[in-house]
Parts: sequence; C-alpha cells; structure tokens
Amino acid sequence: MGDFLKDKKKDILYSLAISDDLWERRISIIVTFAFIKDNDFKDALKISKILLNNKHDLIHKAVGWMLREVGKRDLKTEEKFLQKYVSGMPRTMLRYAIEKFPEAKRKKYLAK
Repeated sequence: MGDFLKDKKKDILYSLAISDDLWERRISIIVTFAFIKDNDFKDALKISKILLNNKHDLIHKAVGWMLREVGKRDLKTEEKFLQKYVSGMPRTMLRYAIEKFPEAKRKKYLAK
C-alpha cells in the first residue's frame, strides 16, 4: 500500500512537468532531488526527458543540475541519458549536466 501512495504522489510531478506555468515545471524537476539523494533516478530522468524541449533557460539549468546530481551518484546512468539525448539538448542544460566532468569528456559532449 505504501508504494501505491508514493506513486500517486509522484504523479503530481508529471502533471507539473507539463504545466503551462514555468515555476510548476521547474518544481517538477527540482523535487526529484529528494529521490536522487536516495539513489532513485527514474523520475528525474523521465521528467528530464519531458522537459528536454522546453524553451526556458531556468528549466535548462534545473534539468542540467539534476542530471549532474544523478551523475554524482551514478555516472553511468547520467552518461547513458546524455548519450541518448545530447544531440537535442539545449546547450545550457548540457553544460550544467557535464560541469564536473573532466575537460576532455566535457569537450567530447560539447562537440556532439
């Protein structure tokens, strides 16, 4: 029963991610930091995907930040996401996501 309630509460994040309101979309990704700290990356990655084509710089920064936080805990998971979506990712989002990478690896991603 506990997982069911937890999943229902997470559904709210997905509603916020597709909201017309900038701040609700930003909240949807920032809240995933609580899950990321518990090494639960699924929702952060799904919401990041939803927000990939968002036009607002504040969303780009927030998504990149959360991807970077995923990478601090599981670099392979972050890189798998980046390899799949790097070509369509806004530059600011990518720069935030790869900020802690070694220079050579950053350049590789920036060149894609």
